[in-house]
Amino acid sequence: MFAYIKGILEMKMTEYVVIDVGGLGYKVYMSTIGMEKLGEIGDTVKVYTYYRVREDDISIYGFNSNEELRMFELLLGVSGVGAKTAQAMLAVCTPSEFALAVISDDTAMLTRVPGVGAKSAQRIILELKDKLKKENTITQVNNSKTTKAVVEESKVEEAISALQVLGYSKKEIEKAFLGIEKANLSTEDLIKKGLVILSK
Repeated sequence: MFAYIKGILEMKMTEYVVIDVGGLGYKVYMSTIGMEKLGEIGDTVKVYTYYRVREDDISIYGFNSNEELRMFELLLGVSGVGAKTAQAMLAVCTPSEFALAVISDDTAMLTRVPGVGAKSAQRIILELKDKLKKENTITQVNNSKTTKAVVEESKVEEAISALQVLGYSKKEIEKAFLGIEKANLSTEDLIKKGLVILSK
């Protein structure tokens, strides 16, 4: 319903902020990290939003970037993961760290979130990787190439897969990567640089 809300930051509470838009105050739930990044009371701010409707509740969740919003939506699509858990995940890891954790089976990263145990972390990774496999997005590296070339291509493919976790198409990502000098960059660095270009 709302792609984003832009207005004056009127209030910061423990779990939400209030943004004034033309005299109407919107109560927007955000992670603690998200609120810290947002700005100070009186600043003009912009938050990307997720409008959640339930039988007994209508809530707006806010994010500092489209990537955080995509990550939140992905997590809500995993069985057993609710809005509070998804929001708590954003307070622990960035979208690039989350995507990298999914493609590298890093359950330790995900279990840093309060309320997420090993089984829940494994389910998040499994369901999101299954989604990627169904879309034929995880590709294999040709081992006939030199070791250095295989390592470089492997990092690029991992970064592509990670960015696809965040909802970008392979075509969009490959186009973005054309302008990146990939030598000596880690997978996470490639993801971060890719996000900067893709989010423009």
